[in-house]
Amino acid sequence: MTELVAGPAGRPGRPFGTVLTAMVTPFDSNGQLDVEKVGALAERLVDQGSDGILVNGTTGESPTTTDAEKAAIVRQAVQAVGDRATVITGVGTYDTAHSIHLARQAEAAGAHGALIVSPYYSRPQQAGLLAHFRAVADASSLPVMLYDIPPRAVVQIEPNTLIELAHHPRITAVKDAKGDLYAGSRVLAATDLAYYSGDDPLTLPWMSVGGVGVVSIISHVVGPYLRAMVDAALAGDYITARAIHLALMPAHRAMSRTGGGAGLVFAKAALALAGFPVGQPRLPQIPATAEQTARIESDLAELTPLAEILATAGARADTASSTANNEDMANNKDMRSSTTTAGAAR
Repeated sequence: MTELVAGPAGRPGRPFGTVLTAMVTPFDSNGQLDVEKVGALAERLVDQGSDGILVNGTTGESPTTTDAEKAAIVRQAVQAVGDRATVITGVGTYDTAHSIHLARQAEAAGAHGALIVSPYYSRPQQAGLLAHFRAVADASSLPVMLYDIPPRAVVQIEPNTLIELAHHPRITAVKDAKGDLYAGSRVLAATDLAYYSGDDPLTLPWMSVGGVGVVSIISHVVGPYLRAMVDAALAGDYITARAIHLALMPAHRAMSRTGGGAGLVFAKAALALAGFPVGQPRLPQIPATAEQTARIESDLAELTPLAEILATAGARADTASSTANNEDMANNKDMRSSTTTAGAAR
């Protein structure tokens, strides 16, 4: 399991890692859960840079899997990578009692953390969200990541609600998929919650205001790029981080080929193109069409090799550093000259 990194007031600053993959669920040719491939995929993702794996999320087709399948997925992922990555699992539904059951089941299965999405469809008031999240967080000893995704849940978690929830000892993080950096900054300024981007294209913008990483879909196929970008941003090397961010545009475009909200369809198609098929989605999702798959393949082929990006960014950083040093030397020389002139005048 990834090491917790301490944050302010003793709160974990990166409680689930920094590059988490929202993992697809592998199915066999009959549409049944392929448990062995769950472990193999988790290993592949960790080998390529993920230090956290999120199973049973939207990308994992959790609305279509049974409770027993969810538990089996957690057990297999923990067995495969639990000693070197954090395994968290989605437990949120629009039914608080069922969410509590899933949280307890996740803990028994060995999960390291729980993701609780806002109750979808029912559109609760903010007071209802508070009560729901607290009840589910109270149901187990697992650290909790809240999932704020109004495009799917309709209701957003308001900043004041998040600030209240931050007082709960097990609520440690937020996966933000609404893209409101101002609202998130309000929460970051008032709490120790760790913020994870829930939108791949916004990972670097979120990190620029204090986010600690990403829960990613494109990391299924570009994990090393994300690992390098996030590490560079955390180290303060925004020249390198920005270069990788911009170079990833073809991957973001590829994910958009399968329609709004169908990231799992992209991920399964992209994995098949990479020689690691994980089966077809369950209905109501459908596989990528031949045309969509061809466009995904074409988009991903446009990616600049990571080594080339890093070399170019390194050269830019060296140039910027040299320019800054020369400017500092010139400024110091001007200051010494001014001091000498002033002394002579006296």
